[in-house]
Amino acid sequence: MNFKSFSAFVLAAASLVSASPIEKRSSIPGIDVSNWQGSINWSTVKANGAQFVYIKATEGTTYLDPNFSNNYVGATNAGIYRGGYHFAHPDVSSGATQANYFLAHGGGWSSDGRTLPGALDIEYNPSGATCYGLSASAMVSWIKDFSNTYYSKTGVYPGTSNDMIYTTTDWWQTCTGNSASFASTNPLWIARYSSSVGTLPAGWSYETFWQYADSGTNPGDQDIFNGDAAGLKRLSLG
Repeated sequence: MNFKSFSAFVLAAASLVSASPIEKRSSIPGIDVSNWQGSINWSTVKANGAQFVYIKATEGTTYLDPNFSNNYVGATNAGIYRGGYHFAHPDVSSGATQANYFLAHGGGWSSDGRTLPGALDIEYNPSGATCYGLSASAMVSWIKDFSNTYYSKTGVYPGTSNDMIYTTTDWWQTCTGNSASFASTNPLWIARYSSSVGTLPAGWSYETFWQYADSGTNPGDQDIFNGDAAGLKRLSLG
């Protein structure tokens, strides 16, 4: 192979790598749960390999998950990293109002090495308009209001981020106009029930968590942390 053809080969190879980056994906499993799973044996969950859990704490400004405390204490006692999540209803109150409600009822964070940053579950409306009647710009403003409030009260800043954002690519594209405004400040928890994460929302080059199935060995939805054990520890330390 002469220099000219070798150079062409290198450029072609670089182009392929750029277009389809190789992902190093760990196999650290976890779950997310709510009261729908009922009573959970957390020792069994840990024995089955789960190393982290996100637990539903709140929804809107009127709902408290009745199993949050039991799940949180159970996961803690089993030695599982744990964090709370809030199911958003952008049509009923401001982002700040819902962030404060979440923080007051289980969504807090401390750098104890066991607590994951709180997560904002922002997705399809279960009982009305897909985008809750908000325009894309209004939705982006609502999410910023929630995130800024959460950060101001907790100071959680793992890397360059505050609360976790849970969503699907389809909803994000539809309801935020595929905003790239959060990729540098919020870790992404993507939901896609498939063999791969697929296309991510704009701005994010990788996901932190991937919810890949709604059932499995352990109760609840099945998740994977995109990193190693040391990375999961760093996330909990902020």
